[in-house]
Amino acid sequence: MTITSAMILAAGLGTRMRPITDTLPKPLVEVAGKPLIAYGLEALGRAGIKNVVVNVHYLAPLLADWLSAWPGAHIRISDETAELLDSGGGIVKALPMLGTEPFLVLNADTFWLEEPGSTTDNLARMMDRFDSESMDILLMTARLDQATGHTGAGDFTIGDDGRLTRYKGAGDPVIYAGAIILHPSIFRDISEKRFSINRCFDTAAGEGRLFGSPMHGHWLTVGTPEAIAEAEAARAAYLGEPVP
Repeated sequence: MTITSAMILAAGLGTRMRPITDTLPKPLVEVAGKPLIAYGLEALGRAGIKNVVVNVHYLAPLLADWLSAWPGAHIRISDETAELLDSGGGIVKALPMLGTEPFLVLNADTFWLEEPGSTTDNLARMMDRFDSESMDILLMTARLDQATGHTGAGDFTIGDDGRLTRYKGAGDPVIYAGAIILHPSIFRDISEKRFSINRCFDTAAGEGRLFGSPMHGHWLTVGTPEAIAEAEAARAAYLGEPVP
């Protein structure tokens, strides 16, 4: 399926990343010399997506100024400085800029490394996989052994047909790896202004319309200052490069 728009969720407070985030929004925290949000923007660029919406809240002017200089994309800001709307509410606020067709959503504070030598990347595979007739939401998923920085047990189990159900301790768990394709109709019955996108995951799963797209590569999340070095070491090891 052709996807033309994307949103990056970047309005979090980054409290666990203090003291770095005392003066810097978390999406601009650097890993291997590159701000976290840049990894997502590069992935969208490889996928040919130029219409990008980014929501902002904490230290919003710093992030907006940095984004204004990003080349090759038309980036618009969804301003949540007056009120944080959580992940789901933030997407709904931005819908007028995203349109009525399925679009991508990325987290600003997680990223992945593409599999070396692969001829297609993860977002391209997701776009090929998404089918609005049978799916409301398609999540990129990662196995636990593909992840650095993840501390939970796992989020979902994936069936032979790709359908996702919540992980309840049985089977092989997978992680939601910070990339989504969704149809905006998933929000049609929600009236609350502030809510988590997890609510939509559960709705879609209950209707058999939540699917997973297994990631090729390695996924990283950086939650604390101490985790930066771990992520840089994991990145270097996976890519066969020196640690920066």
